[in-house]
Amino acid sequence: MGKDGNGGNGKVAIVTGGSGGIGRASAVALLQQGWSVAIAGRRADALAATLKQAGADGARGLAVAVDLARPEGVAQLFAETAARFGRLDLLFNNAGIFTPGVLLEDLTVEQWKAAVDINLTAAFLCTQAAFRVFKAQTPMGGRIVNNGSISAHAPRPNSSPYTATKHAMTGLTKSAALDGRKYNIAVGQIDIGNAATDMTAAMRKGVPQADGSLKPEPTMDLRHIADAVVHMAGLPLDANIQFMTIMATKMPFIGRG
Repeated sequence: MGKDGNGGNGKVAIVTGGSGGIGRASAVALLQQGWSVAIAGRRADALAATLKQAGADGARGLAVAVDLARPEGVAQLFAETAARFGRLDLLFNNAGIFTPGVLLEDLTVEQWKAAVDINLTAAFLCTQAAFRVFKAQTPMGGRIVNNGSISAHAPRPNSSPYTATKHAMTGLTKSAALDGRKYNIAVGQIDIGNAATDMTAAMRKGVPQADGSLKPEPTMDLRHIADAVVHMAGLPLDANIQFMTIMATKMPFIGRG
């Protein structure tokens, strides 16, 4: 790829949930591969830390502190990205939250809605905004990668909001992939199992299993997730990884339950 004036490859990405974990690792990896990256999250200080982690490549980054569960937050993210970079090549829909691991019947409506708002509605709103950009730009097209989960395939105990939204993410991925064909938009999903993040730190101490026991689970280094996202992002638009599952080899997914 040709280089732009800022030492990059001319490609522009938006990464949501870029304040830490998978989003941070992926944003940093994209920056280090020459992408310009707008990272979104609720905490400006954490977004700044992500750009700092990228070193000199962080100069091609843009931190946008917004609430993506609100349409106006999504509009702000895409407007600031357009103003800074002028186009968009990749949206990584990564933002997501867990809900408390309590009994299904004890979950509150507010906890359910919070998961739906961040895990699903925000992804839809960002997808919708990306479609509009991809259709209008020259050359037309772009790529969306959605962060699904192993929970898009099989639930953990006491995880109904998270599992439901991740199953729904698969439906969004398939629908967007179909609807995007005529605009040269490629849409795929990465289903991740037990990446070593702050959100999964408890897994090393023990998490509930389907048989009622409490067992530690293996995790894998975040760099493998970031490398996979970079690979999906770097494909030409006439090729697409529709679904990728990447997981800690010995985690209890195959045979879960």
